[in-house]
Amino acid sequence: MTQTSDNVTWLTQEAYDQLKAELEHLSGSARSEIAKKIEAAREEGDLRENGGYHAAKEEQGKQELRVRQLQQLLENAKVGEAPPDDGIVEPGMVVTIAFDGDESDTLTFLMASREYASGDVETYSPQSPLGMGVNGKKIGEEASYELPNGKKAMVTILNAKPYAA
Repeated sequence: MTQTSDNVTWLTQEAYDQLKAELEHLSGSARSEIAKKIEAAREEGDLRENGGYHAAKEEQGKQELRVRQLQQLLENAKVGEAPPDDGIVEPGMVVTIAFDGDESDTLTFLMASREYASGDVETYSPQSPLGMGVNGKKIGEEASYELPNGKKAMVTILNAKPYAA
């Protein structure tokens, strides 16, 4: 789980370890693999019309950008505890909300940085309009947030539990 404030990103130990492992992979074996792809494509001849070479260079650029993002994130990271199971919405919680008080129209999401997004549950940033609207609210409380069209939406907090990977 993550919470970002003033260039500090709070991470659970699990999230920190996961991001550090990704960085080690990308700056180690993955970097070697892409260099081999580029070299193999370079040997095919004319680089101006070499689709494999250009694709490999683009992949390398994306990979190096991710390495820099991870380095910056981990450099500014503070490792902390998972949030308490107290029913208060905060980063690191899986939150279920009902739109306009309609308990049949619900959304369950993990409130965390996109860096910690997983396929298990949709992720909303604490800095998103919805994240800012529900942050600090307790189960049963209502919250409002601004929609992209400028209108306000109301939600009710149905559940808030710490995320368990």
